[in-house]
Amino acid sequence: MEHITPSQTTKRKLSLVHDFLIQMGGAERVVETVSLSYPDAPIYTSATIGENPFPVFKEREIHNSWMQKLPGMQKHHKKLFFLYPFAFNSLRMNENELAWISSSSFAKWIPKPKGSRFVCYCHTPPRYFWNADEYLENEIGNPVLRSFVRKLMPLFRMSDKKQSRKIDLFLANSRNVQDRIRECYGRDSLVVYPPVDVERFQCSDNSEDYFLIVSRLVSYKRVDLAVEAFTKANRKLVIVGDGPDRERLEKMAGPTVKFLGRASDAAVTEAMANCRGFVFPGCEDFGITPVEAQACGKPVLAYRAGGALETVREGVSGLFFDEQNEKSFREALERFDTVEWDRTLIRRNAERFSTARFVERTREILAAVDALPDGVEIEPATVEEMILEQTAERRLASGELVGTASR
Repeated sequence: MEHITPSQTTKRKLSLVHDFLIQMGGAERVVETVSLSYPDAPIYTSATIGENPFPVFKEREIHNSWMQKLPGMQKHHKKLFFLYPFAFNSLRMNENELAWISSSSFAKWIPKPKGSRFVCYCHTPPRYFWNADEYLENEIGNPVLRSFVRKLMPLFRMSDKKQSRKIDLFLANSRNVQDRIRECYGRDSLVVYPPVDVERFQCSDNSEDYFLIVSRLVSYKRVDLAVEAFTKANRKLVIVGDGPDRERLEKMAGPTVKFLGRASDAAVTEAMANCRGFVFPGCEDFGITPVEAQACGKPVLAYRAGGALETVREGVSGLFFDEQNEKSFREALERFDTVEWDRTLIRRNAERFSTARFVERTREILAAVDALPDGVEIEPATVEEMILEQTAERRLASGELVGTASR
């Protein structure tokens, strides 16, 4: 990971809140980055269970809820979603704190103490409630349980919207999620792209005859589109990752499609450095892996939707296909072969999403929210104005604006 210099302290004590530290994915990497930047900030979460590949969490003050002690929590934490509001409601922060809340589900349910300010980094409004059909199809196989959960959804949507009102400022991880926050909560937000460790990757001139997918193998990721297209075209595709859809995908695949299963960061880095191009056939809120591939100078073939529209520059760092079917994918793959890709430009596009940029943007926002006087409505535009003022003050103090001020 890029070196992170601990940020200056805020006037209020800073605390971090996250849904759960059980599965280590993109959201947890975001929390890791903020925790490294603010090492004294305690973390409040529902549970911290399982083999944790992020050492930083073993060194932090962590406050878990009573869900930490539930049997089967690691395996069934998604099916127990209806307990999370009660778990977070049982946690207690101190008064007059500044909370950075990382959430795609229930962290917003933590009680707000007197004098505190809440900034929510929203990975997405909870798909449990707002995209219920997708969640029920992919996560709950039992039809009785699925029917029970479906009946609860209107109640949870109402409650989630209520919890959103105590958030002083929403941060969206993409314009895609920014639109969803506005649709679900009726709130404006600031876009802060998640940190991508672009320094872990080097622009590579190697280009072996295979395309690459790095993904959890679940149906909504639409890896099946690529498997079908590469099999029919008799072209090489390497798939890194595992999941419940792997058995079905392996049955579909021809001899040119290779499944590697889970792999270390080092193995993923090597695979990206040597591939011809990266394939991203699903729709994600942001999508970190296509940015990582671009950090290696590798072009991306992506579905024209979601976060890829913000991370891939068409014709410069990749191409899009318009429909999630084999025909549209194959046509885009054929166009892909005709483009002369500039690896330097592809790498430069990835650098827009570096960890350093994320840390600086987060530091500016938290400092601005903390500094705004009591009684001022904390709107995105107000925060941006405060950031500009604070930046000008720092530059003036450092002497950068002396010449300007004298004129």
